[in-house]
Amino acid sequence: MGRVTMLGMVNSEYEVRAAQAGEYDQFAGLFAAAMMFESSPGELDRELFEPERALVAVDGGQFVGTAKAMTRDLSVPGAVVPAAHVTAVGVRATHRRRGILSNLMSRQLREVPEALAVLWASEPGIYGRFGYGSAAWGVSYEADLRNIKPYPAPSDAGRLEELPAEDAAAQLAPMLQGLQGKRPGVSGRSELEWRRRLEDKPDHRGGKTARHILVHRDEAGALDGYALWRGKMNWAPGGPANEVSVEEFVALHPTAYHALWHHLLTLDLAGKLEYGHGALDEPLQQLVANPMALTRRLGESLWVRITDVGRAMAQRRYATNVDVVIDVTDDLIKANNGRYRLTGDTDQATCAPTEAAPDVSLSVRELSAAYLGGRPLSEFAATGGVTENTVGALNKLTTALYWPVAPVSIEIF
Repeated sequence: MGRVTMLGMVNSEYEVRAAQAGEYDQFAGLFAAAMMFESSPGELDRELFEPERALVAVDGGQFVGTAKAMTRDLSVPGAVVPAAHVTAVGVRATHRRRGILSNLMSRQLREVPEALAVLWASEPGIYGRFGYGSAAWGVSYEADLRNIKPYPAPSDAGRLEELPAEDAAAQLAPMLQGLQGKRPGVSGRSELEWRRRLEDKPDHRGGKTARHILVHRDEAGALDGYALWRGKMNWAPGGPANEVSVEEFVALHPTAYHALWHHLLTLDLAGKLEYGHGALDEPLQQLVANPMALTRRLGESLWVRITDVGRAMAQRRYATNVDVVIDVTDDLIKANNGRYRLTGDTDQATCAPTEAAPDVSLSVRELSAAYLGGRPLSEFAATGGVTENTVGALNKLTTALYWPVAPVSIEIF
């Protein structure tokens, strides 16, 4: 129960509790109002709702705050692990600045069974105080298709075809799993989540075409890549300049990557292409003769919050051999506070409490930011977030945590 007194207002009480099965529409309506969009939930949204993992703040019988965690997995360096996918965090406009968000987030992080939580931050300034760290960068692309000059795809690049939506989920799922084995930051999907991902209601298209499901088959006929995209008619003074929006892109081999992108970059009557989920090391610019026609914009992708230090650090793998003692502080989850001996390599890892002197000291926020292998831990030493206690230990730990493939999330959840 939370109580707050504000200048010019009477005392207001609210209760934070788990949602109930029949409360999805009210839950979704409050979050939509907080984000300023219209709520129009469908049956798949209701089926995916996990009321026991959804928290609500209730004041006088009215929902005034929401936060939920979805049960999904996530690729991390060298492994795929359970991760609480946090979303639908919102507070009713009339109840801001009353501690509701803090109560929701704090309770959620203390209760999730997974060793880490992840989210996309609509307001990045919020989540650092709860121990989240920005752990992955994303790159948004806008291509000028009239001037980009893509290189031809290899002659042995297999073949492309389109799949009907009703047949697609079962065929796309193994490719997404394959990407999880190659790149950290990629979320897995259940069969129901795939159905929701491929749902294509006309009133949700924003004036664009129905979704195209483009797949690539290698020379043996096996699927090894796909792209989800839409088009939109546009007519400029100089003629047709249609727009191509790539929603999702997965390729497991270089030939599939090149063939899929070449197709998308050379569509007839198109003048512009947009793609919002590239990785920091995305090789797209290598496929075009004029990279200047490929505008790139860098932004934050996943935020990570370690909720169980020992378990989380043992679940991932390390780029080089590591044997260090870390001293972790966590203002929110007291059980995380303490010293841990971390040992590991590319095949195994352990992280257990110890009384030994620490080699490196840091808070859970910095450890979370470096967890996916996309940000060097040494970055945080310059501002005092990380302290090296044993000469050379920080460089060794930074090298071990860093991963040769940049993490990225290919969807906003």
